[in-house]
Amino acid sequence: MEIMSHFTSFENLDNFDLPKNNFFLLLTLSCFFLFPIGHGNHKEDSPFLNSAHAANKKNDFYDRNLALFEEELDIRPKVSSLLSRLVNYTNITQGAKEHEEEESAEASRRKTPKSPNMGTLMGVYLPCLQNIFGVILFLRLTWIVGMAGIMQSLLIVLMCCSCTMLTAISMSAIATNGVVPAGGAYFMISRSLGPEFGGAVGLCFYLGTTFASAMYILGAIEIFLKYLVPQAAIFHGTDPLGSDSAMLNNMRVYGSICLTLMAVVVFVGVRYVNKLASLFLACVIISIVSIYAGAIKSMTHPPEFPICMLGNRTLVRDRFDVCAKTVIQGNITVPSQLWERFCLPGNMSSAQCDDYFIQNNVTEIQGIPGLGSGIIRENMWGNYLQKGEILEKAGLQSVDTHGALDNFGMYVSADIATSFTLLVGIFFPSATGIMAGSNRSGDLRDAQKSIPVGTILAITTTSLVYLSSVVLFGSCIEGVVLRDKFGDAVRKNLVVGTLSWPSPWVIVIGSFFSTVGAGLQSLTGAPRLLQAIAKDNIIPFLRVFGHGKTNGEPTWALLLTGLIAELGILIASLDMVAPILSMFFLMCYLFVNLACAVQTLLRTPNWRPRFKYYHWALSFLGMSMCLALMFISSWYYAIVAMGIAGMIYKYIEYQGAEKEWGDGIRGLSLSAARYALLRLEVGPPHTKNWRPQLLVLLKLDEDLHVKYPRLLTFASQLKAGKGLTIVGSVIQGNFLDSYGEMQAAEQAIKNMMEIERVKGFCQVVVASKVREGIVHLIQSCGLGGMKHNTVVMGWPYGWRQSEDPRAWKTFINTVRCTTAAHLALMVPKNVSFYPSNHERFTDGNIDVWWIVHDGGMLMLLPFLLKQHKVWRKCKMRIFTVAQMDDNSIQMKKDLATFLYQLRIEAEVEVVEMHDSDISAYTYERTLMMEQRSQMLRQMRLSSAERQREAQLVKDRHSLVRMGSLYSDEEEEVVEAPPEKVQMTWTKERPTLLCLSFLLQPRDQSNVRRMHTAVKLNEVIVNRSHDARLVLLNMPGPPRNADGDENYMEFLEVLTEGLERVLLVRGGGREVITIYS
Repeated sequence: MEIMSHFTSFENLDNFDLPKNNFFLLLTLSCFFLFPIGHGNHKEDSPFLNSAHAANKKNDFYDRNLALFEEELDIRPKVSSLLSRLVNYTNITQGAKEHEEEESAEASRRKTPKSPNMGTLMGVYLPCLQNIFGVILFLRLTWIVGMAGIMQSLLIVLMCCSCTMLTAISMSAIATNGVVPAGGAYFMISRSLGPEFGGAVGLCFYLGTTFASAMYILGAIEIFLKYLVPQAAIFHGTDPLGSDSAMLNNMRVYGSICLTLMAVVVFVGVRYVNKLASLFLACVIISIVSIYAGAIKSMTHPPEFPICMLGNRTLVRDRFDVCAKTVIQGNITVPSQLWERFCLPGNMSSAQCDDYFIQNNVTEIQGIPGLGSGIIRENMWGNYLQKGEILEKAGLQSVDTHGALDNFGMYVSADIATSFTLLVGIFFPSATGIMAGSNRSGDLRDAQKSIPVGTILAITTTSLVYLSSVVLFGSCIEGVVLRDKFGDAVRKNLVVGTLSWPSPWVIVIGSFFSTVGAGLQSLTGAPRLLQAIAKDNIIPFLRVFGHGKTNGEPTWALLLTGLIAELGILIASLDMVAPILSMFFLMCYLFVNLACAVQTLLRTPNWRPRFKYYHWALSFLGMSMCLALMFISSWYYAIVAMGIAGMIYKYIEYQGAEKEWGDGIRGLSLSAARYALLRLEVGPPHTKNWRPQLLVLLKLDEDLHVKYPRLLTFASQLKAGKGLTIVGSVIQGNFLDSYGEMQAAEQAIKNMMEIERVKGFCQVVVASKVREGIVHLIQSCGLGGMKHNTVVMGWPYGWRQSEDPRAWKTFINTVRCTTAAHLALMVPKNVSFYPSNHERFTDGNIDVWWIVHDGGMLMLLPFLLKQHKVWRKCKMRIFTVAQMDDNSIQMKKDLATFLYQLRIEAEVEVVEMHDSDISAYTYERTLMMEQRSQMLRQMRLSSAERQREAQLVKDRHSLVRMGSLYSDEEEEVVEAPPEKVQMTWTKERPTLLCLSFLLQPRDQSNVRRMHTAVKLNEVIVNRSHDARLVLLNMPGPPRNADGDENYMEFLEVLTEGLERVLLVRGGGREVITIYS
């Protein structure tokens, strides 16, 4: 080791005393330095290691310590290289920040990517505050307090904020369980619950964000037209109803203009949106602080906002100047403007006035009594109104008489009918926006710490602000003013602005800019969310929206977002749009909670969140609250939203989104499957529950194509998508060498299964002999109670002409194995003539020849086939065979009764087979069969010819490694050489053999079996020659293997002249019962 350490550095050469003129030693040292000891294949140059040349030299010694692993370093990199790649990895999302940098291609090339450096405050807390605080706080919270009262308003706020807090806890657990790239909530749900749920909820979240932009724009336009520049209104109404519709039209026109301008800003550059975000957030904070300052100031100096009351009714204050019926002008009492509104022109004594106006007094009360006024007692409980109902103050004296309808516009009235559930739907959007932190995970210095802390702190802050605002509004503002949505009673001032300090304009301007900023943020985020969904390619028709400008800006997604937002603008009512986006956000939050609960309960190994303060019970509570809030706020919107999500789910499922994201639903399926398998393992299925669970043995050609795809067609027709289907095949060879070939074969079979609509599993095994591979499949396929009970395999066509006897030997061996395993067996003969799934039999018969009873398979199979549309219109006929000593009439009656009890409709026929002498044809067929077998047994090759033939076989197998189920299998060494006729023999030898065979058959049992086969075939062909399908009992193979070839001949004779035959062997148990 010491010598080697000296050798590894040129600087240490001086420490050695080299013998002079020792040429060989110098040469050895030179070679040592030029070609270092080892295999010479250093892995420092592998693509996994990006070290410099100096680093390579430094790591030489280290790599020699890894000589045992050097051949695998390209697929199993060193720990040091892995860690260096992990450190250099960045999870910056394809979001706004990248698009800013990529707007100039040249600039982006010059820029070096910045490492994430945002902390909890700037990266999560403040963005969440900006997204949560919004239009509802400034435009609707006072109205909600007035309608619902302080107690119910606190309940509404508590419900919504509790729901978002529980969702934030679940979201924190998911967000800290690894990296959350672009897409935020969509990514979390899709990777936790799978592509179907992810796509459905992702689109719902996208629609919610899009409608949120419409809501913010409508809020901004409402502030603009109601409080900032009322003169900008284009449409004007002449009556109260007309003014409402005119206002909606104004909202539509200005909303569309504002949406267009915002879309242009987002399209031109996101950098402007991001730069203005801080300004918008400052507006929100200043506005909220001014509310608190005004509330505190109102304790000593309440602001002056008098309200004019006629009786107990609230008057619209901007319609007149003085709150009195008369005014004194130069010691003369003259009618006021208020009088002129309610009375016809004329002198005061003879004027015709409104009855209510005459009988009730005009009073003026303080609109903002202040924090110490005790008004909180009056505002404690709700006062819900119907549409058009006038705002009245309880406690004021009033003579209740009907006034003239013409004067209705003088009163402040409710524009919509209100209820607790409606107010929940309107308020909930002000609790959304909790995903802002998770969406920025790529920009955070420590996302797994910042996201939980920042989000939960933001929700806590906003919840406290909302709860305290409810109490402050109820304690400071008069009830009729709170119920006045648009501030008509306080000279068209924003109600929350009347409380603020130093001026109402602080709130008006601040809320306007905050709503505009929130709208821009929504218009920026929604297209990127749609782009993330489109790029995942789980919804094909959205694929176009994954493209955009060269710098990645989602142009097409922005266009679609603008069109959908325009639909919200055309609704034109903030109170109508808010419940719509509440549904979509609630559905998104519901599935975030579900994802966390599923992952927690499944205890998947990858579920290791850094955020520890979560529990599945909290997630289920949050999920239940989301569902409850959906139906509380609007049950019909909830049903529509769930219907949309359900249709998207089924569409993605139908399209077959083959995405493996390690989602929780897959884990849930695994747990459910495990539970079901353990339940199935309790005992064998009852006869009533028995159905053929198929193992289909397929034969592949040299190109790995399925040789007889109609076997799969038949399986799909028999199963009709129910039960278990396993498709198996065998590749001959060595597993280590044939692994890639096995995978290719599996893929080919899966493709064919998809074409033939076979729902099941595929299993390909590699074995040295095909016969052994089939035995492995029969023994090991399936799991627990979900194992096959029926084997389907093809007929070995051309076995007579084949020079290789292994084809039919493998077939017979499989028959024996299925019998030994107590499995049923089906052999479709002439399977290429079987119908495809697109064919329809409009008539014809399915004939069952019930020769022996082996469990009732022959009765059950036609019934199952008739469930498929191909065979549905075929009629079923059952034939049974009566011998001389049987009562055929009684047999027919008994069989009809049996079928009636089985609830199977079929014609019954009993065929009598009389004892007859064995025909010459039978002897001839038996003799031909024995002659062929005898010739093959007696013809043996000489030793040299046998070796030469073995070499030919070996060469042929070296070219074709692909094994089939019934041929191309290497024989056992101990077996006799292949039994085949050598065509180079002389003519005399076969002639002598043939002459020796011109005798009667030596085995009389063969004659009897051939006689049975011939007689049965005559009867079957006579009765069923035109049948669509013939089902027949399959005789068992002989116990003595010497008669295997004769057995194949018997089966050939039995099925001669029939187009489609299904040979059936039972598994040794009853599969059909008459009992319910």
